[in-house]
Amino acid sequence: MLRALIYLLPLALTIYAFIDCLNTPEDEAKHLPKVAWVFIILLFWIVGPIVWLAAGKMRTPPTGGRTPSEWHRSHRTTWVAPDDNPDFLKSLKGENKKDESLLKDWEADLRRREEEIKRRENGAGPEGPTPPAGS
Repeated sequence: MLRALIYLLPLALTIYAFIDCLNTPEDEAKHLPKVAWVFIILLFWIVGPIVWLAAGKMRTPPTGGRTPSEWHRSHRTTWVAPDDNPDFLKSLKGENKKDESLLKDWEADLRRREEEIKRRENGAGPEGPTPPAGS
């Protein structure tokens, strides 16, 4: 069992460091390009992962919400959904007022047209009642 641990522990460390290096953004890799760090981790089996974990990556928390913990801290510079953006909600209120005024104009036009049709059906024209014919 102890012999297996001697091989599994460095293997697990190498796999962890390799995945950590791949998931690290390029601008957070220190001293060398990320591709060089991948080769160091894979070629120098025990030393490479230790060097990566010790000196290869910036350990300060990233800014701009790169990690899930940052997403929930309300430090967003952009809005996730439109209903979270107060400017968007204000623009909707302005559009609703425009739509309501347009709807009122359409309703008034519809009422005017309906009254005009009723007058025509009752024998009255748009300028008033017509005199009876033949009198």
